[in-house]
Amino acid sequence: MKIRVWKDLSREEKEFVLKRAELDISEQMKLALEVSEDIRKHGDEAVLKYTEKFDHVTLSKDHIKVTQEEIDTGYERLDATTRDAIAYAAKNIRDFHEKQLPEEMWFTNVDEGLMVGEKTTPIVDVCLYVPRGKGSFPSVLLMLGIPAIAAKVPKIVVVTPPNEEGHCDDAILAAAKIIGITEIYKVGGIQAVASVAFGTETIPKCHKIIGPGNSYATAAKRVLSSYIDAGLPAGPSEVIILADENADPEKVALDVMIEAEHGPDSAALLVTHSRELVDKVLPIIERQLPKISEKRQSFVTTNFNTYGGVILTDSLEESIDFVNEYAPEHMEVMTKEPFAVLEKIKNAGEILLGEYTPVTLCNFVLGPNAILPTGGFAKTYSSVSVMDFLKRSSVGYATKEGFQRVREHAYNIAKVEGFDTHALAVKERKV
Repeated sequence: MKIRVWKDLSREEKEFVLKRAELDISEQMKLALEVSEDIRKHGDEAVLKYTEKFDHVTLSKDHIKVTQEEIDTGYERLDATTRDAIAYAAKNIRDFHEKQLPEEMWFTNVDEGLMVGEKTTPIVDVCLYVPRGKGSFPSVLLMLGIPAIAAKVPKIVVVTPPNEEGHCDDAILAAAKIIGITEIYKVGGIQAVASVAFGTETIPKCHKIIGPGNSYATAAKRVLSSYIDAGLPAGPSEVIILADENADPEKVALDVMIEAEHGPDSAALLVTHSRELVDKVLPIIERQLPKISEKRQSFVTTNFNTYGGVILTDSLEESIDFVNEYAPEHMEVMTKEPFAVLEKIKNAGEILLGEYTPVTLCNFVLGPNAILPTGGFAKTYSSVSVMDFLKRSSVGYATKEGFQRVREHAYNIAKVEGFDTHALAVKERKV
């Protein structure tokens, strides 16, 4: 595992750590442009062509949309233990996101005769992108679908790549049934994003698509950004374990490996001022590595020697400064007083406190949303929430008396900014 002493790094070395993996997707964007244009012109025919080409699955037009029978069968086929786990997670996620709901409408008086406020309404439709990769990700459907349902979005569409047999994974279907989503399409990658951006004979056009995807889905979102709202930027996974000399090295070792297993472009960092802790953690990681698959071992090892590893600081305060500069997707605080540290963390997608709150809990069952900004975007973006599925309209009302009270101020500002008709509308208005 690479150990970097932060104060001794050059400017270039620090920039490498802070930048992490920035994938060049220019080639994927060229392909996304070509595929998207084909789908815009030829609809379902092109969707089926690219599903066969990229996913190696042959579907007919009648099998793009998942039937209710398929959803029910997938639910029944999934083992009861996994169904119970999904249902438990859904309850906690629902409880958390329902607490986020704002007032539907509020008003306040800014002056006598002048009333302003906001009206909050759900977006009219949304497409939830649930990736597949080499596995099944029911947790992603829960994290996207439950806040959309809590926000009362009228039309919720799911796109997810088919498996090798041309079906949706049972865990995805069970999650959909548990939370009440019924409109699912077996399509992924570029063709999925293009399908909902333009609409096809089978797949409806949507105003927004949200959810993590591979580099091809990401490229399609960029190419089609003028046609569809692509939502939160989500790239390779990343975590910081912020620890002091009081942290349990066994738990630190286990948790710093969590995000490292996502892939070689992920970033898993132990940030600490305690060299003694580092010396205890390293052999524990070596002992734990043989317990995971060779594929995951490879990811973890690569990660710890590129974008991840150890950042050794001079103090807890310097560690906190590094966290705020890095703005991690996930972070765990394993210090003597985690709630005191919490007050000082300004930039992080999620902050997990104490030695019994590993990222695993929040990824699946704790309740907060696990779809988070990456690549430093936690400085300006938040985790997925009900707010991603709502929009606000400003409301204003002036009585005749209120209008008379402010017309001169409005007139003067309009004239300063050179807007003659703005000024005319208040100057010539009869009361």
